[in-house]
Amino acid sequence: MSCDESSPIRSPVARIIPYTQMVHGETRVDNYHWIRRREEKEVIAYLQSENAYTESMMDVTKNLQNKLYAEFVSRIKETDSDVPTRIDDYEYYSRTETGKEYRIHCRRRVGDFSLDHNQNPKEEIILDENLEAEGKDYFRLGAFEISPNHSMLAYSFDVTGSEVYILRVKDLESGALLEDEISNVYCSVEWANDNRTFFYNTLDDAKRPYKLFRHILGRNSDLDESVFHESDDAFYLSLSKTRSKKYLLLELKSNTTSEVHYLDADLPDHSFCVIEPRRRGVEYDVHHCGDRFLIRTNNCAKNFRLMEAPLDTPSQEYWKEVIPHDDKTLLDGVSVFKNHLVVWARVAGLESIRVLDFRSGKTHEVKFEEPTYSIRGSWNPEFGSTTLRFSYESLTTPRSIFDYDMETRTRDLRKRYEVPGDYDPANYASERILATGQDGVQIPISLVYRRKFISDGPRPLLLYAYGSYGIVIDADFSSVRLSLLDRGFVYAIAHVRGGEDLGRCWYDQGKLLHKRNTFEDFIVAAEHLIKNGYTNPKNLVIQGGSAGGLLVGAVLNMRPDLFYAAIAKVPFVDVINTMLDSSIPLTVTEYEEWGDPNKKVFYDYILSYSPYDNVVRQSYPHLLVTAGLNDPRVQYWEPAKWTAKLRALKVDDNLLLLKTKMHAGHGGSSGRYEHLHERAFEYAFLLSVLGVDE
Repeated sequence: MSCDESSPIRSPVARIIPYTQMVHGETRVDNYHWIRRREEKEVIAYLQSENAYTESMMDVTKNLQNKLYAEFVSRIKETDSDVPTRIDDYEYYSRTETGKEYRIHCRRRVGDFSLDHNQNPKEEIILDENLEAEGKDYFRLGAFEISPNHSMLAYSFDVTGSEVYILRVKDLESGALLEDEISNVYCSVEWANDNRTFFYNTLDDAKRPYKLFRHILGRNSDLDESVFHESDDAFYLSLSKTRSKKYLLLELKSNTTSEVHYLDADLPDHSFCVIEPRRRGVEYDVHHCGDRFLIRTNNCAKNFRLMEAPLDTPSQEYWKEVIPHDDKTLLDGVSVFKNHLVVWARVAGLESIRVLDFRSGKTHEVKFEEPTYSIRGSWNPEFGSTTLRFSYESLTTPRSIFDYDMETRTRDLRKRYEVPGDYDPANYASERILATGQDGVQIPISLVYRRKFISDGPRPLLLYAYGSYGIVIDADFSSVRLSLLDRGFVYAIAHVRGGEDLGRCWYDQGKLLHKRNTFEDFIVAAEHLIKNGYTNPKNLVIQGGSAGGLLVGAVLNMRPDLFYAAIAKVPFVDVINTMLDSSIPLTVTEYEEWGDPNKKVFYDYILSYSPYDNVVRQSYPHLLVTAGLNDPRVQYWEPAKWTAKLRALKVDDNLLLLKTKMHAGHGGSSGRYEHLHERAFEYAFLLSVLGVDE
């Protein structure tokens, strides 16, 4: 494909309307600031013209898109069900049906062997997302909380992608919706133990969850009492419930600091009490077990340690150490059972599970054999259980649900999600290799490929990374990805600094005034893959989304010669302008991640890598950019402005496509089939520009 003079639609040209502002005594000029005015017809027309151009240029790939989509669908079990989870006298699960976009949430009574007309144990559908989504362009379920006596369901949903939710309550005995509907909520909802009181959080004008309200069933929500107001714009307010069901936890978090308040769930009309007042840079989370709180904290412990405190005096002066700090092990989190403590840890970039028996004091570890993998705790609601449920997957092993008996130390595979067709994991291989960074650090890279191709010379390679907020991109399985692997691709994840792959220091070295390490690590990883024969610059394509899209934009400015094509999904590329505007959702909370550009030292540093500000007159790889008109995390104008500036300055004929979802937000389409269509579009772009055939 090429965007030459014979194209049926010319590439859009955005008007230049200089907008100036003074920052640190310097005049900043933004020629495309006008694209922010979403209420103006000209802006919508511009986005639509970009969409029309993208569709026109991708028209030659329609058959390929359809083929890819058919492949994707053929590899999912369209009618399927999760492993049921027991809570008291019920088993809860969700399932999917062929042709339906959304999940159906169900339950059945334990020991109820009455059968339906299909001769299955009798099922009760408690919420069908497909019915909720009828007539809507977008639907995303938020909170989903069953009352303690199993008679009520409180749930929230978003119908625009803006992450502003509507809260409803359903009577599960009658199936009727109550009149208790509340707007402008986020996705924290928790029931008190009286089965008539619940708490929820609401949003301020910047879409930050900042207030906690108490609601009593049947009462007009206008009369709901505000229980807590978080006035610091850097903090988000959320709510959870301890696994013991004894306490409600009000959690207040910035990117570097946290504060937790607790309330006896049997006394919902009482006030929340603070565990330990916030101190800048100190993070902690709280769990309940018997006569104590267990507290995971980074206080005097870069990689976190575990403390305990009495219930009646939980402040820090009464904390005692349970698990000490280890500078080689990141204490990711804990799950507390009545008689066991499950410790989720990360060593040398790989996750581990350690189990402590409270009664004997003995600890053991659950082992995993593959060179790179991902484990996650599943829903474990039964506090008194001796069974831990977790999921395991790798680049070659589909998602697998295990029940692990913490007493006998045996595991039971409850479900391995089926990949219909002829998928055989033996046909694929995964590796974990190391690249040496410019400052001598070892950067892990996870790889997967089809075995017979790797020795056949450099292959097409898709390199992915994220590298921000301490988020780790683990080696997950993807049946969709098989369409690339089976066409000879290598898929690689660069575990760059900015994530917590190698502990909290790995994160700290990729944020604030060290952010450029993230981009340089990615470039080093790409060079290492080329040097070792996995690919070459004519076959190397890259992808990242959101903050990972920032990474893509930065490295394209720094080393456009190294990559042949890129996909930047909802990319955070207009860093300086966004971080100078405190009215935009997330901006103030992000100061602790990127720095506050109102301070010149951060302004100058961010300016050195901000993708939009560093576009220059040079050649760029083929590029597909996506945006969501209702995206509250990365405003649509960031990718739109970046695309406009690239069009004006780049000196090549490579494709530059912008696709804006006009009825979606940060995550793209909400339906599972719609999402597969989006992936088919992206893969068709890569395959087409690379000229990869079957």
